[in-house]
Amino acid sequence: MLTQARAAIVSTLFFTLLLGVGYPLVVTGIGQLAFPRQAEGSLIRNASGQVIGSALLAQNFVKPEYLHPRPSAAGADGYDASGSSGSNLGPLNEDLAKRVAASAKALRSESPAQIPADAVTTSGSGLDPHISPANALRQASRVAAARGVPVSDVERMIAANTDAPWLGVFGQPGVNVLKVNVALDAAAPIRKVLSAG
Repeated sequence: MLTQARAAIVSTLFFTLLLGVGYPLVVTGIGQLAFPRQAEGSLIRNASGQVIGSALLAQNFVKPEYLHPRPSAAGADGYDASGSSGSNLGPLNEDLAKRVAASAKALRSESPAQIPADAVTTSGSGLDPHISPANALRQASRVAAARGVPVSDVERMIAANTDAPWLGVFGQPGVNVLKVNVALDAAAPIRKVLSAG
């Protein structure tokens, strides 16, 4: 019995070190070497090198000179990375219907153009950094007017920051809101430091 217990203890220690320490270190090292930007969180920096966000997480931009992200249900006030979640409200929920109707009314006051679904609905995580090209283009005239630039300039920046479907067929095209807003600040600056707001 002592021999079996010793073999079990040695096996447990060996596999704990191999799979609990060695394997994670090797995978982390490969990730750091092969994909350093992604391993560090896909951070985006402004012109002065200050980290202003991640290409993977939505921020709440509300000023007219910026593209606005999807609504968020992450955390009490939305866009809280530590509270990532959807609203979990079903399609027949009265609170969801009221929120969507209020969002749609506000968007109609801004423009009579058709409202894409992602402009009034949250994503599953509440932190989707992308909006649909239709949602981004719907906002182009507001952004252009607020910045005093031609709409075509804003549309060009939107196109430059639109991610195609993976391998050309999986998923939908998406516009990274933070990347467009950084490009807008670089091309037509309104203030020195980009910040959500």
